[in-house]
Amino acid sequence: MGKSNIYLLLLIYLIAIAEASKLTVPRHSRIRAFVETQCQTTRYPKLCVHCLSSYVNSTTQSPQQLAHVALRVSLARANYARAYLIKVAKEMRQSKAKEYQAMKDCLDQINDGVHQLTRSVKELQRIEIEDEYGFVWHQSNVQSWTSAALTDALTCMDGFSGYSRGGKTRAIVKAKVLNVAQVTSNALALFGRYVTKHHSSHSIKPQP
Repeated sequence: MGKSNIYLLLLIYLIAIAEASKLTVPRHSRIRAFVETQCQTTRYPKLCVHCLSSYVNSTTQSPQQLAHVALRVSLARANYARAYLIKVAKEMRQSKAKEYQAMKDCLDQINDGVHQLTRSVKELQRIEIEDEYGFVWHQSNVQSWTSAALTDALTCMDGFSGYSRGGKTRAIVKAKVLNVAQVTSNALALFGRYVTKHHSSHSIKPQP
């Protein structure tokens, strides 16, 4: 093959790459822009964008879908924290550490949080098949259960306030539980944004 043909093929290849980038980059930018816009109403917007961007694609671009993704992320983080707490609580019990009771109480709170978030995820899946009055019922359940999960995480952290010791393990536990609290707070805000948008496009208004 002559040099001119090689250069021609190389030029065609480079043009193809350039055209492909024109198609993919804007779409990716639109997806991220959607997530950033929705996350603006959360208490931790940077964390919100970081956690949700990788789970959102071109078919997941509605406030309801994003709220559902956010709740699933919260549930995943709560399960992750619970697994670590189970391990630590077992080790503390065997060593008869003074912090064991606080760790056990925290584990109980996170267990309840996992339960509440699981209910919220399932409830949000049902919300679209109901009439408007049914929507209000499911909306109230999701908000109540997600709020309870947030309270559980915060209560867990408060339980360690009286302990000045605990070192690295206690710091890791608090960091994991804090993350659960933050992503759950974001999920609650995103769900609230979805609810507001829904009610603004329907005749019935949310009950006080």
